Amino acid sequence: MTIDIEFLDLVIIIGYLLGIVALGCWVGIRKKGNTSEGKDYFLAGGSLTWPVIGLALFSTNISTIHLVSLAQEGYVNGLAYGNFEWMAPFTLIILALFFAPFYIRSKVVTLPDFLEQRYNRACRDWLAVLSIISAVFIHIGFSLYTGAVVLHGMFGMDLYLCIILTAALTGLYTIVGGLSAVVITESIQTIVLLLGACCITAIAYYQVGGWSGLTDSVDPVKLTVMRPADDPSGLPWYSVLLGYPVIGIWYWCADQTIVQRVLGAKDENHARIGPLFAGFIKIFPLFIFVLPGLMCAALIKQGKLPDELANSADTYAFMIGHLLPVGLKGIVAAALLAALMGTVSGALNSTATLFSYDLFKRWRPATEDHKLVVIGRIVTFVAMIAAIVWSPLLGRFESIFQGVNSMICYIAPPITTVFLWGVLWKGASPRAAQVTLYAGSVLGLSVFLLDWFKETTHWNVPFMMAAFYLFVVCSMMLAALSMIWKRVATPESDRLIWDNPMACLRADETTWRGIGDFRLVSAVLFLTMLGLYWLFA
Repeated sequence: MTIDIEFLDLVIIIGYLLGIVALGCWVGIRKKGNTSEGKDYFLAGGSLTWPVIGLALFSTNISTIHLVSLAQEGYVNGLAYGNFEWMAPFTLIILALFFAPFYIRSKVVTLPDFLEQRYNRACRDWLAVLSIISAVFIHIGFSLYTGAVVLHGMFGMDLYLCIILTAALTGLYTIVGGLSAVVITESIQTIVLLLGACCITAIAYYQVGGWSGLTDSVDPVKLTVMRPADDPSGLPWYSVLLGYPVIGIWYWCADQTIVQRVLGAKDENHARIGPLFAGFIKIFPLFIFVLPGLMCAALIKQGKLPDELANSADTYAFMIGHLLPVGLKGIVAAALLAALMGTVSGALNSTATLFSYDLFKRWRPATEDHKLVVIGRIVTFVAMIAAIVWSPLLGRFESIFQGVNSMICYIAPPITTVFLWGVLWKGASPRAAQVTLYAGSVLGLSVFLLDWFKETTHWNVPFMMAAFYLFVVCSMMLAALSMIWKRVATPESDRLIWDNPMACLRADETTWRGIGDFRLVSAVLFLTMLGLYWLFA
């Protein structure tokens, strides 16, 4: 399906592309004197404040996968897959309370570095490799493919050309500017993304006749987020409550691509409040990404949109083409590009950081920072090429959103296990964590292959429940092996373990007071999410 793009829309799209690339490159050139130093290039010199961190977290998370695939899921399954957005604030609270303080206090550049301080070098190496794989094949690969599908639908361009073009433009300013360019462009892209998504949501909401028009035109169950076991969405309530924390803690608390923004925080308070700010923003995607798909189904039923949507994957492009006037089409198209470029740039920078600090510097520990920056730029280019080669293969998945989350479900459990119990339980030993990471990754790959070839294997375990089962197995493995290979306490690792879970709520003389108190902000976010679930459950 090709959308008619008017000249004004084309000017807006091209202007946005040129503007964001120029801004990213300008940031890199302006900081040229600093970007030869590793931490300035990879962590923005530890200068990030909470608004920038929150917006950058959201922008890196939200990609064309969300705009396109959540609309598809809304069209087919209603609000069920909004759980992936509304459960995120709970894990962002966990990041702010349990993990962010240790990340800042340990002064790590990467999360594998943190894992070495808590456990051993072998854990660091394994996590670095897994993080690079997930960045290239999940964050970048899926985003490039989904963005290319949309651009192909809008302009009729060749799919491979779309992938190469968007990757090249994003890679350019990421290579030049490092994390400073990434977070500044991400902050702007978040605003553009939200503006574009709000436009199509508002117009669809008006056309459908408001909330009453929507409720009269769709099955009431599609307006709920918690579903029974036999719901056709394949996302029963218990899989959300049991499975999401496993993938959520990995994604929001232990994935370099996401958490790198927190590692670049100005201080501990900014590192805590930034994720909580992102948690409040995560309330909106259900309404501006998932709900439009459901409204599209309602508009078709009402006869206000033609019944010619042959493929549910085209839901978002279908709405752009039939609902938006000239000019707004360009803004929404720019929002799609913003989502794509934000995720890809963040993942590219994180991949460069991981390789430079966790792999290359071990091989050559005397490498100077300015040489690490050069290595990082080369790795950014190589990762971009690898993602370009891989992304066209993702057409095999029935649903892109379910595909990306199923892959996360098989890679996350062992990582979540060693991070979560690592900060909560002093008994978790280095050798036990090492074996858990190795064995858990092999188990995850095995389950992924069972699922991939399910026509032959007849595997029918929902991917969210598979994540929970793998987490339970990995936790039992870590506990049992820690009893065999006892941990030897060291001052370095002891400072990265909470004495008890409530210790994370202790404040000190540097803690912000009043409305900036991280405990108050966490409580408000937690209660807000409980209220929303009560309304839509």
